[in-house]
Amino acid sequence: MSIQLSSTQKYIDVLSRLVFLGYSNDFCVPNKNLESILPDSAHVAGLNEEGRAEFLRLADMHHVAVRALQILEKCANALGNESVRDWCQRELSKERSRIEHAVTSLSPICDALDAAGAKVAVIKSLDHWPDLGSDLDLYTIGDRSTVTRVMSEKFQAKLEPRSWGDRLANKWNFSVPGLPELIEIHIGYLGQTGEHRALARRVVERRVTRTVNGYTFHVPAPEERVVISTLQRMYRHFYFRLCDMADFALLLQTRAIDFAELKNAALMGGIWPGVATFLLLVSEYAKSFGASVPVPDEILKSAYSQDIRVNLGGNFLRVPKGPAAALYASQLMSAGRHVDFRAMARLPLLPPLAISALLAYKLTGSDKGVW
Repeated sequence: MSIQLSSTQKYIDVLSRLVFLGYSNDFCVPNKNLESILPDSAHVAGLNEEGRAEFLRLADMHHVAVRALQILEKCANALGNESVRDWCQRELSKERSRIEHAVTSLSPICDALDAAGAKVAVIKSLDHWPDLGSDLDLYTIGDRSTVTRVMSEKFQAKLEPRSWGDRLANKWNFSVPGLPELIEIHIGYLGQTGEHRALARRVVERRVTRTVNGYTFHVPAPEERVVISTLQRMYRHFYFRLCDMADFALLLQTRAIDFAELKNAALMGGIWPGVATFLLLVSEYAKSFGASVPVPDEILKSAYSQDIRVNLGGNFLRVPKGPAAALYASQLMSAGRHVDFRAMARLPLLPPLAISALLAYKLTGSDKGVW
């Protein structure tokens, strides 16, 4: 008996093949031979207007819309499908305009913060290039008063209400006139409860530059990129977006990660098992869609389990609850061993915060006031 895939699962599978099989070593130039994913292009071509809207919604939610549409456009040209080609071009034009506006707006903000002594790095947001997330994340070692002054005086930014999670994590959201995306600024700490200080300072101390759309930004080094995403995916949200799989598969494919440096940083924060598990999940997911993503065996041996995989739950790729709980317990025990009083005091707040967020979501449909 055949198993009927849900439309969400089918769309995620199609998006995964477009992203992993549509490109070679980067996400700028599509592969010359796209024959293996022509059936996926034909599937999208066969969708009605509602189906295409849902497909695009998922692509946007997973921050791979540009990467997927670029491949679909090329396939449509190959198949002579003008309707799909025109649809791709329209949607690409809208998304690229949004991204260009966001990047153009972000550059002077970063420059102004740096000039005021609040050294900054763009975290997460530029990892998805040529896609961009739904908000713009920064980390700074500057103080709150400097950040608030720069944002309000130079950019007329309005400080958004802070959730419980925001207060614990020591982050602030600013809305800038004319910019749809919020500027989310993490000040001094990382981690959902703001438990990491030494680990966080590495983000600025080891920052590197990256140029996109003609603007040069400071961004975390590859090792800190892995750490930041591990904290987000393995210790807070417990789910992956497709962009996470693609972004870090690319880092692994291009051998951009210094694993010894990464291990030193992860051990400092008590999250080495989580980092190893994160890399395992990325590698295995990418492999399941035909990508070659090498991770040294000695790294994988530190993962929670060799058999752990993500599974679709709702709209996202979920980390199993058992391993997630075990990794949290391991982090808490590491804080105790290292007598890290800040982490010891803050990490126990995470479970009640998560429960509050779940209850709020069930009652109101939103956890915004909690997370």
